Amino acid sequence: MVVYKQAESLKELEQILDLQQRNLPKNISAEQTAKEGFVTVEHTLDVLQAMNEVCGHIIAVDDDQVVGYALCMHPKFAEDIEVLRPMFREIDKVLERKVNYMAMGQICIAKTHRGQGIFRKLYQTMQEKLPKGFDTIITEVDDKNKRSLAAHTAIGFKTMTIYPLDGKEWHLVAL
Repeated sequence: MVVYKQAESLKELEQILDLQQRNLPKNISAEQTAKEGFVTVEHTLDVLQAMNEVCGHIIAVDDDQVVGYALCMHPKFAEDIEVLRPMFREIDKVLERKVNYMAMGQICIAKTHRGQGIFRKLYQTMQEKLPKGFDTIITEVDDKNKRSLAAHTAIGFKTMTIYPLDGKEWHLVAL
């Protein structure tokens, strides 16, 4: 049975990093990237821990193994991960009013557990666990990641803007 909760231990954070490594484009085939989706950011344990201390990452655990995660990234970490800096600049450009948002830094489901509703449940749990005063989740998705774009749209994310960066099109989306 899959349990949804916030990450609490070093072991869980290490399992997040292991799942992340198994889904980076450099570690999967082009066919898998196109069909199954992929993750873009490669986190360090130090940054992952610091982010978790501010707002616990949401994880799906099956038989003591992390099989899915949604990383909570407070805007105060906007400068800590180089590849995500443009996302935070775009958020600042498009927000029309003061919104207390949490960035979802990355979401990933183990291949063995895809198609079981874990994606939706991770976001539902994230909404429930957001710190008091936070009312919006914002993330971005690479246009080439069709599986992720479809999944985000299916659970209610709306496109805020689409912007080009380094030969890619990024969809900035909010829930």
